[in-house]
Amino acid sequence: MAVSSEVAGGGDNGTAMCPYRIVLEHVTSRWGVLVLIELLDRSYRFSELRRAIGRVARVSEKMLTQTLQTLERDGLVHRDAKPVIPPRVDYSLTDLGREAAQQVRALASWTQERMADVEEARQAYDEARAPKARAS
Repeated sequence: MAVSSEVAGGGDNGTAMCPYRIVLEHVTSRWGVLVLIELLDRSYRFSELRRAIGRVARVSEKMLTQTLQTLERDGLVHRDAKPVIPPRVDYSLTDLGREAAQQVRALASWTQERMADVEEARQAYDEARAPKARAS
């Protein structure tokens, strides 16, 4: 997610990344996808969310924090900090976040359903480009 802030600030030629592409990058990032899909089911405390995502991929505390802050800034995640001791912070999806998460989950489901076709296409591609054994 650090890439988008660098690109948004301008590159060597001073061109900025389109705002919608930055949001798309946030939503489809490795951790963004997992956070959005996980939060579709219910709200989570930070440690619960980290454990839930950890069933799929290991995420550091720093990376999860950055991802949640980015998605919160984009209006997709709501952070609810309760003034109790010990502190309690819950994360949930906003209406905008729920809409995005449903789209991401649909794409993830499509990928899972069509994986056999993708593997078949990859195999055909690799076979067509494999060096042909020459007969001497």
